[in-house]
Amino acid sequence: MIQVDEKELIRRAFFLDNKSQRQIARELHHSRATVAAALADTSPSTYQLQQPRDKPVLGPYQSIIEQWLRADRTAPRKQHLTAHRIYTLLCENYDFVGAESSVRRFVQQVRRELDPPDAFLLLEYAPGQDAQCDFGEAQVVIAGEMLTAQFFCLKLCYSKTPFVYAFPHQRQEAFLEGQQRAFEFLEGVPHRIWYDNLKTAVLKILQGHRREEQQAFTAFRSHHLFESRFCTPGEGHEKGSVENLVGYVRRNFLTPVLQAASWEELNAELLARCRAEQTRQLRGQSQTIGELWQQEKAALLSLPAHRYECCRVLPLRVSSYCLVTFETNRYSVPVQYVGRQVLLKAFVARVDIVWEDQVIATHRRCYERARDLLDPQHFLRLILHRPGAWDHARAIREWQARWPKVYDRMLAALRAHFPEPQGVREFVHMLSLQRSYNESQLSTAFEWALEARCFNWEGVRQWLRVQHPATQGQIHDPTLPALKRPAPRVALPNLAQYQALVGNGGPDGN
Repeated sequence: MIQVDEKELIRRAFFLDNKSQRQIARELHHSRATVAAALADTSPSTYQLQQPRDKPVLGPYQSIIEQWLRADRTAPRKQHLTAHRIYTLLCENYDFVGAESSVRRFVQQVRRELDPPDAFLLLEYAPGQDAQCDFGEAQVVIAGEMLTAQFFCLKLCYSKTPFVYAFPHQRQEAFLEGQQRAFEFLEGVPHRIWYDNLKTAVLKILQGHRREEQQAFTAFRSHHLFESRFCTPGEGHEKGSVENLVGYVRRNFLTPVLQAASWEELNAELLARCRAEQTRQLRGQSQTIGELWQQEKAALLSLPAHRYECCRVLPLRVSSYCLVTFETNRYSVPVQYVGRQVLLKAFVARVDIVWEDQVIATHRRCYERARDLLDPQHFLRLILHRPGAWDHARAIREWQARWPKVYDRMLAALRAHFPEPQGVREFVHMLSLQRSYNESQLSTAFEWALEARCFNWEGVRQWLRVQHPATQGQIHDPTLPALKRPAPRVALPNLAQYQALVGNGGPDGN
């Protein structure tokens, strides 16, 4: 097989030097057929194998490898044989002495014959019509601790606008919250969203493309009025746009490992990086992502008038210890709800406890196990009636470890001023003011009370009202009705004199 430079010599000798093909063949040591072929075709020569090469070492084992690969097609996807594993099996069971590279080439050849590669079409989407969403996973550092973040990704198919938000898990409340925040970020709702067959949305895969969906997901979709589409099981490429986004975010947003003081700070950084993507101009586009997004906004569905509650709802009964249990953790409830049936709403970052459509307690959601989250305000009513338990109440002891030092001084002064247990009771009434004023304001009030030797909770409240008139005293809170003193009796005015004055037409009779 001659090369192109040899073809050039032949052609120059024939066309420029007027030599015959016989002479050229004799001088350049080629056959006359080779010379004729070079004159007819100037393109580089390619070698074509006329018959398969012999494989003296691998040949006897080819049928065994083919048999293994055919049987391997029915094995679980993540337990398929690799070329290296096939090589080690041949060495262990058949004393194979050939090279691993020859096994790899043959395995690749057989797999191409058994499963020809798929062909794909380039797709184009209308503005506002389609979006794709998925979860990814990466390591982050939150408050100095290395954690695994599950980052929710949603991408508009027309403008390629990305949205990314990190959660500590992939539970249903995170799945719904991620979409809700994406809609708010995009200032609208896509008409159709593509998903994997994730358990948080799909209860059961039916025949064809039909799905039995989770009721919470159906309610969420109904609230926003978009359509859902689910990929064929095992065919993640059907939503390849967001699959690419997951990898892009892991490589560009989360590498090197992001560090933040809280999940809120981490997500603020991720959203900032999403906004920075709007300046990119993708291959084949004449406009940036942000410019295309501005065009796409008009085609999106409008956001609903009110926000959907992205939470799990569980009916629970309040124990005699004023607690409800959720995922091995216990959350406190105001004492007057002991024994009552309440609803627990589990959001991603908080837990709300509801009774008769009223939120009676809110806690930070805990993802550790067997922890007690106690709000000391929930127990003040009980301590008011059992002041002897003050020094041993767990909620109070935990509060004492973190409250300002002036609180301790105020308590000590009240105990010295009043006989037990009146001093504790008076202090409990003062602590109830923290439902209306913040810790800093109450600390300042205690400093004033200690200096003025005011050992009455109503005096402290009146001082706070004067210093902070916008608060207007105690805010109504049904969790501690026993802490409210009876309203003072006010004498009604004597209207007889006023009536006499009006009836007589005034002092001058007019």
